[in-house]
Amino acid sequence: MTDASLPSADEAAFIAAARADDTARFALMTERHRRELQVHCYRMLANYEDAQDLTQETFLRAWNKRASFQGHAALRTWLYRIATNACLDFLKKRNDRTPVPTEVADVGSEVLYLQPYPDRMLPEDPQESVVTRETIELAFIVAVQRLPPRQRAVFILRDVLGWPAALAADALELTVASVTSALQRARVTMREQLPDRRLDWRRPAPDELSDDERAVVRSYVDAHERNDLDGLMSLLRDDLRFVMLPEAGTSVITAKDAVDGWVSGGLFQRGYDDWRGVTTMVNRMPAAALYRRTPDDPEYRLFTIAVLHIVDGKIAELTGFDAAGKPWLDLPPTL
Repeated sequence: MTDASLPSADEAAFIAAARADDTARFALMTERHRRELQVHCYRMLANYEDAQDLTQETFLRAWNKRASFQGHAALRTWLYRIATNACLDFLKKRNDRTPVPTEVADVGSEVLYLQPYPDRMLPEDPQESVVTRETIELAFIVAVQRLPPRQRAVFILRDVLGWPAALAADALELTVASVTSALQRARVTMREQLPDRRLDWRRPAPDELSDDERAVVRSYVDAHERNDLDGLMSLLRDDLRFVMLPEAGTSVITAKDAVDGWVSGGLFQRGYDDWRGVTTMVNRMPAAALYRRTPDDPEYRLFTIAVLHIVDGKIAELTGFDAAGKPWLDLPPTL
């Protein structure tokens, strides 16, 4: 990401729109950046609905600050700067978003505000690594939440978006030395949180599902529809990590514990034995949307969405989310 010394045609047009108080033209030029800014806010906040709100806040702040834009930086860079600081201001006000110390954090268990990100809302023409699969997957988003907010911002700007240290320092009103130090600390935490993952976020990664992933998610749906507990168990790695959000205290780290919990909760027993499912994708990950029909209801109603991380044909991580009342997932409420 580089900034020209003179305004480009886009920046010049934006300056003209700002000076003329041309709200329609201003909105048109900023709107084209909505999806990538929303992904940026999501990485900062791990919550789709908050990311929507903060993206809108970014556009409001941009309008209010329009006179300050002189074209010395690219419009995109300017908007990212505003979005980053809007997220930092949001985090300052939210006591429930304080990072859990890494030494006591269990994967997914404390990030109760985590929400899945629908693939249909990802940018269609991503620049650089804005939506590289490995930087939008749930494990990455959870790991980023372990970082203090300003350290988090530095890490995303530097290692995900590839900003030079001087540009990140200017955006955050820090010294280059402070940015470098924060990035070093952030990288240590990310290595601790994602020990088995590739940590070179700037290198392109495949964004399409593998044949194995597609087969496993279909089998996961099929096992529910057939009430096949053994078949479901066979899809799980012994060291499965499972969490159900936004419920507290549901994190487990073995397949046996997960299945025992599902059975004790009524899975495949009366009221939880009539399922339909559809395969989908969120966070560029395979997912199954499960619909349940109770004995007194003629329709299958959207119940949960299970997001799967699949390794060597087995489910290594399963993150379940309450899917009801979330139209932004773009799933039909009934089948």
